[in-house]
Amino acid sequence: MTLIEFDNQIKLDNKVKLISGSDEVGRGAMAGPIVVASVILNNGFEDSRIKDSKIVSAKLRETLFDLIIKNSTSYSIKVYDSQYVDRVNPKQTSKNGMLETISKLKTKPDIALLDAEKLDIKDIQTISLIKGDSKSQSIAAASILAKVYRDRIMYEYDKQYPEYSFSKHKGYCTKLHYKAVDEFGVLDIHRKSYKPIIDALNKR
Repeated sequence: MTLIEFDNQIKLDNKVKLISGSDEVGRGAMAGPIVVASVILNNGFEDSRIKDSKIVSAKLRETLFDLIIKNSTSYSIKVYDSQYVDRVNPKQTSKNGMLETISKLKTKPDIALLDAEKLDIKDIQTISLIKGDSKSQSIAAASILAKVYRDRIMYEYDKQYPEYSFSKHKGYCTKLHYKAVDEFGVLDIHRKSYKPIIDALNKR
């Protein structure tokens, strides 16, 4: 079953018209924000290029970002900075983001498809899907919105802090990132609750 067929089957089985998809990006990074997106795609809109954002090229993601927005009934994107993530924790940040972005959709969905999170939302049926961005076009679309939005933020950080190479690793835990932190220190955008950053601070 394709991503598109899965969503259509849910509509058929549940006799609903509006389905939202929600996903987050950046939970595993040790710098930068977690970005959460929710989207309701227009009824009948299908594009086989919309897939899990991790397997779509950066160039195509940019194209799909605009296409998804153009072909959505409503969408919402929320950014949670590193301080928020440290205070709340990554998993709860993701859940809070899904709740908030769904609540800010201009049209209330009948069913909310969530990538690997379980939530209770009043008057909305929620369905948690493990690896949902590889099963649902709606969740995959949300993952692309979140990924492109977050990458744009990290490109701006790359301009501010070129020595950290944020455009290459996007704040994730890579050898290049570890080396930069070891050489240049911890920034405000680093997550102080993450072990590599804790270790770097303790070294200094």
